[in-house]
Amino acid sequence: MSKTGAPLRRSRTHRMIGGVVAGFAEYVGIDIALARVLYVLLSIMSAAFPGILVYIVAWILIPEEEWPRSDQPTTTV
Repeated sequence: MSKTGAPLRRSRTHRMIGGVVAGFAEYVGIDIALARVLYVLLSIMSAAFPGILVYIVAWILIPEEEWPRSDQPTTTV
């Protein structure tokens, strides 16, 4: 499902709270802002509580992406 074949991870760089939605958006290859809007709308339509519960469970279960190793060169554009 992932465009890069990478496993699902919570984002460290694009997080708002726990990085769950940003990590999922990166995994499926969609815009992060669109994923956040869709998540909020879906949560509101389900009376908010299930959306919050799903987020917390995902925050606990999905591992966080690793920081780049310090001995590897980083590229900046």
